[in-house]
Amino acid sequence: MSDQFTHFDADGKAHMVDVGDKPVSVRVAVASGSIRMQADTLAMILDGGHKKGDVLGVARIAGIMGAKRTSELVPLCHPLPLTQVAVDFRPDTALDVIHCTATAKTRGQTGVEMEALCAVQVALLTIYDMCKAVDRGMVIESVRLEEKSGGKSGHWKRSDFPDA
Repeated sequence: MSDQFTHFDADGKAHMVDVGDKPVSVRVAVASGSIRMQADTLAMILDGGHKKGDVLGVARIAGIMGAKRTSELVPLCHPLPLTQVAVDFRPDTALDVIHCTATAKTRGQTGVEMEALCAVQVALLTIYDMCKAVDRGMVIESVRLEEKSGGKSGHWKRSDFPDA
């Protein structure tokens, strides 16, 4: 692990990291997060009874779009040619939570961690937006990087991630 932030130059000024000399490699990142809600809200989503339509279907598309626009939202992110973005949901009726996992892939000179994280955030925000009329108390939580591979730093996996 590096002991310095890469987005600052020797004088401490923020800058975009030059990745031009880095070799191209396959880069993959997986991020996750959850949204907690009332049991009735989750039931409405799962039963398809929401008047705005397929909440998870819309959130999936929003997450993919969020990954594609990450460099427009995070100031020092490089725009990347994503080769795949997958957004998946796992409802948990015992805890009244929807878990979201996003995987982003590219073949390039910098990683896709921010794209995976952005996909999760935008997907969960979309669920919140579509359901806020019936449940303003929803909580988005535990958004985090779970795994990444590719590049000089190689493979990294969160130790408490399933199948770690």
